[in-house]
Amino acid sequence: MSGDRTGPGSTDQPFTRLVAPFERWYLAFPASMAPVMTFCVEGFGHVDAGQLREAVAVGSEACPGARLRLHGRNWVDSGETPPVRVVAGPGPDSSALHEIPELRSALPDAAGANCEVLLFDGPSPTIVFRVLHIVMDARGMLLWIADVFRALRGEATTGARSTVTILDLEDPLYRKADVSKEEYATPSLLGLPGNSDRAGTMWRRRTIDGTFPALAAKIATRLAAGSGRPKAAISFPVDLRPFHPQVQSDRSTSNLSLTVALDIPAGQDWEATYEQVLTMLSERSGEVHAPGPEILGTPLWALKRVIKGIDRRARRRDRFSLLVNVNNLGRLDPLAFSTGEFEATGMYLLESQEPASPLSLAVTEVDGRTELTLAWWAGAEQEKRADALLDDLCELLSPAENRRHSEIRPPAPPEDGTAGRGVVEQFRAQVEAAPDAVAISGPEGDISYAELARRARVVAAALRDRGIGRDTVVGLLADRTVAAVAGAWGVLLAGAAYLPMDTKHPDGRVRSLLEDAKSPVCLVGKPHDGRDNLPGGCARIVLDDLPFSAEPPEIDGTPSPGDLAYVVYTSGSTGKPKGVEIEHRSLSNYASWAVREHGIDASTRLPLLCSLSFDVAEISLILPFLVGGTLLLMKDELSHVAIQEVLDNGATMLSLTPSHLDLITRLDLEPRDVRALIVIGEQFTRSVALRARELFGPDCRIINLYGPAEATIGVSHHFFDAERDTGAAVPIGEPLDGVTFHLLSPDRQFVAPGEPGELYIGGVQLARGYRGRPDLTRQRFVRLADGSRVYRTGDIARRLESGAVEFCGRIDDQLKLHGHRIEPAEIAQTLETHDAVASAVVVARAKPGSKDKALCGYFLTVADVGIPELVAYLEQRLPHYMIPAVLLEVDEIPRSVNGKVSVGSLPDPFAAAGTPAAAGTGPLDDVESEVAKVWSQVLGVETGAIESASDFHRLGGDSVSLITMVAMVARQVVGPAGERAFTGRMPEIIRDATVRQVAELAKQAKAA
Repeated sequence: MSGDRTGPGSTDQPFTRLVAPFERWYLAFPASMAPVMTFCVEGFGHVDAGQLREAVAVGSEACPGARLRLHGRNWVDSGETPPVRVVAGPGPDSSALHEIPELRSALPDAAGANCEVLLFDGPSPTIVFRVLHIVMDARGMLLWIADVFRALRGEATTGARSTVTILDLEDPLYRKADVSKEEYATPSLLGLPGNSDRAGTMWRRRTIDGTFPALAAKIATRLAAGSGRPKAAISFPVDLRPFHPQVQSDRSTSNLSLTVALDIPAGQDWEATYEQVLTMLSERSGEVHAPGPEILGTPLWALKRVIKGIDRRARRRDRFSLLVNVNNLGRLDPLAFSTGEFEATGMYLLESQEPASPLSLAVTEVDGRTELTLAWWAGAEQEKRADALLDDLCELLSPAENRRHSEIRPPAPPEDGTAGRGVVEQFRAQVEAAPDAVAISGPEGDISYAELARRARVVAAALRDRGIGRDTVVGLLADRTVAAVAGAWGVLLAGAAYLPMDTKHPDGRVRSLLEDAKSPVCLVGKPHDGRDNLPGGCARIVLDDLPFSAEPPEIDGTPSPGDLAYVVYTSGSTGKPKGVEIEHRSLSNYASWAVREHGIDASTRLPLLCSLSFDVAEISLILPFLVGGTLLLMKDELSHVAIQEVLDNGATMLSLTPSHLDLITRLDLEPRDVRALIVIGEQFTRSVALRARELFGPDCRIINLYGPAEATIGVSHHFFDAERDTGAAVPIGEPLDGVTFHLLSPDRQFVAPGEPGELYIGGVQLARGYRGRPDLTRQRFVRLADGSRVYRTGDIARRLESGAVEFCGRIDDQLKLHGHRIEPAEIAQTLETHDAVASAVVVARAKPGSKDKALCGYFLTVADVGIPELVAYLEQRLPHYMIPAVLLEVDEIPRSVNGKVSVGSLPDPFAAAGTPAAAGTGPLDDVESEVAKVWSQVLGVETGAIESASDFHRLGGDSVSLITMVAMVARQVVGPAGERAFTGRMPEIIRDATVRQVAELAKQAKAA
């Protein structure tokens, strides 16, 4: 390779390369104007100074450009690692960067080092890399920094040992270089401070939400328009590495960038400027401001005299060769600048003000944010003008109107006495205030607050005896029973976090969740204590066998706000469910708001209608016990009879999904005392809300509650008003106390009024992250320009004129079915783990004769396999609500040109799959025929397609339609006398939902 004198990784002789013309020019700068580039990496976490020193040594060995010393007309590797200095206290303050002495110290230092690293070792560390432009350019500096971080992470370094300089490149742009042709006729954009010969560099910084196509062209266009001149000369550093493959592959830290100037007319639009930039790059043309090879023969003393003279005249006359130099480093990946303990959130470049040079504006794009840093001569008036200039650029890129519209913050909450009090503390206060009040009412009778607290202490004591405490995750596998409630509160009293799981989940699923959560113990309720579903190292505590009759000890201590309260698992797009970690501060904030805004008090009687594994269960499991209310438990599985029983037991409030509310409005139930409905889990349509208003009456408040698991149950709500809410869906409202909403475009820009955007949630209720998944946590929990942490929901929303937010859809394939969050990719990847399946895809398709959708799986095989075998395989690994209604083998999975599955090209699964039926089933008997008629009405399937062995779920049924089917069979086939007995067999129906089984249970109920 031309110019490669040692080769990558060579250790035969010290790394040596020639001094390039740029570098000789820089060597002639006055010491007070040494061209130092400063690259700052901000973040959260911890950086060990000793480990950083070791990493700098390793990274500099791989990139010897960081260790160069001048030897004649060559740079030679000194072998000396750049120094690492630790600065106690917070990182650099953006408002006064130039006042930080450590950022202004001289380079080379007393030992001759041209590079150094600073560690601002505060709560939010900042690592600063300072490099003399003499030895490398900004792109070369990034190669070295990236290797330092690789070493910090324990990864192999990539290295940059090429000795190529710009003299080795046959580049048409460099052939145009001639510093002597520069004209100094352009006034400075910000003016010069008094006593300018001795003024140092100032830096000003702005961080903007969003990334912007053609950013440099947009900035240049605005600066040209504000220059007050017909046209403005603006330069753009051009990195030559991408134009020369050998440099790209062998990696050189040498100065391989050229400053190319373009004349930008003041009146043109940014598209025309962008075309100028693209033409310059494609044709490699333009005015190049750089010293040519001829200066290598000029003595340094002569160059110094020339440079001082040029600089003196430029600043005395306020005339420069250019208006501004716009240096765009492009998009940087924060993961490349992070470690296991340090999360990089911001990176920006500070350039020094060089002799006779114009204003310098550096740009970086980092994780959806844009950094602007400006360098100019320091002065009070110049600082004001610089701030005004940056404010103008910020307004250009991110208009204040958009920010006001798309950044939604709640008003300050009223003082209600719960501030700073956690749920455990509030529960204990209720027990002390009203020990005899009814805490739980249900099949086991009434349980007082004192009794519930005593049972919870029994659980807590059993956990404490096993060393269970802070941030330990305890599994909870139990039905909706008093023991389960005591188990959850016992875990909280012990200071640990509980992991609720659905007892209907297959053993493999339960085992995998406990393994992923690293749970050392699992609380199990009967009759599930005999199941083989605990991983090795996880002990079993049977709740029903605990000594609840004994008097337990008092449990000392109260969880801290940052301690884990619970972990709930959601479907994962990577094929693996993810555990959302919720801290006490988040749970307490939601609880305090919900109790106040939803009117929950001592008179509230709130049923627990859903599985404990659903985070909506926390509404019933936590809130009533903070204010002396009562939790209502059902006797049996969820059915029309069970729902009516809890209504008859005096339920005053229901917390349920829109699908279940829709079901209730169609089951001829009598709501009696219900005065509030909390509807959550999926989009709430106006039609369902209107039917609920008709059933429950005008005095019943209907509350649409919105919130992903990652933001603790609920983050906004909207009270349905039939006259005001005329859209197809009920709005999701505005954020609650301590929560913020942000509507951002795909480029993370604040959207304009009326436009939809992805909803980002910020504030105190955000989860700690995904358990054991730092990569996924960083992907979904990101930082805004102001440093605040937000969660990317993937939900598309729009702000209405009323101020409320309206849910519009999803940006991905995630589904919400009856409140369950489902990632179809997880189902598909589970299918693909079967030996016979080569590839699979799962989509939601409309069921025949219904607007509802069902999961449908398509697969390619490498061996013969039957549908029943695949269904059984999935049932061993996935929750029931994730099992596709139809599985269909196909010859290919059609995809669009961008690689996405072409859903419209997939065959109709319901028509193609037909009805699975056992061979030789024969004709239906009378009861089976009646059951088949009900199924036909519920599922929209022709009765002729239903046979004795037909499975309800395989025909497109789901949990909600199953309840409807059972209710209709009970009323139309069984009759009133056997209705209670039939619905009590719900667990058997769930396990075997065939026509034959339902008909047999119906016969038994009629005969009882």
